[in-house]
Amino acid sequence: MRRLIVPSHQPNQEGNVLGVTPESAGWEYIGFEVYALQKGRTLRKETGNQEACLVLLSGKANVSTKREQWESIGERMNVFEKIPPYSVYVPSEDFYEVEAVTDLELAVCLAPGKGTYSARLITPHDVGVETRGAGNIERQVHNILPEQKPADSLLVVEVFTPEGNWSSYPPHKHDQHNLPYESYLEETYYYKINPSHGFAVQRVYTDDRSLDETMIVKSGDVVLVPKGYHPVSAPPGYEVYYLNVMAGPVRTWKFHNDPDHEWVMERKLMTKQS
Repeated sequence: MRRLIVPSHQPNQEGNVLGVTPESAGWEYIGFEVYALQKGRTLRKETGNQEACLVLLSGKANVSTKREQWESIGERMNVFEKIPPYSVYVPSEDFYEVEAVTDLELAVCLAPGKGTYSARLITPHDVGVETRGAGNIERQVHNILPEQKPADSLLVVEVFTPEGNWSSYPPHKHDQHNLPYESYLEETYYYKINPSHGFAVQRVYTDDRSLDETMIVKSGDVVLVPKGYHPVSAPPGYEVYYLNVMAGPVRTWKFHNDPDHEWVMERKLMTKQS
């Protein structure tokens, strides 16, 4: 069985606390890294043949690329402030240098790039905020890098699931290249739990149950979703945050709900409207 949970570790010399590569995940498109940088520390990386979306999970930073520079960006000091983050898009064949103005937690989302677009700052004002679902499947969504915004491969979104609620629900999948009905997208979930000693539950399963894993996920873990449906549950008493990264051969999000559970959303929406 492929291991779907990748835990965080103590910071290395660069401040890296988590790393996923296409090779380590056993897939083709997504890389994902998290850095914990103390105030004054600097991280510099070449993008090579990948594009990057730098998400300031918490803290402030100075960020520069070949042609751009942004000073003291960042606002929230904790993801559970629930305000949209500052992020920076960096194309392939570029570099990024990040200097921590305060202690900083930085997510680096990676996927194949073609150098089509220039580096740019994504401010909280640029992030679409929406509420999805209803009742106990309601959650808050921040669309950091949706398909309506320019990028070559990356799709990036963060989700806040209230205690006792379900998310990524009804269970849906996007593992078939069958447009316009469904797109093939690999996906990662990077978790934070409030309070931090709590946990989330995530199931990843396919129609034929050749993959069927139910996992207890801790704060700082990444879950890999190579295929299948992938619902999430937040236990009572614990808020659940996750940062999603998706990428595939075509940059569009077309998903297919599990037909056994699709009726739940229809009932919830009818109840909300009544």
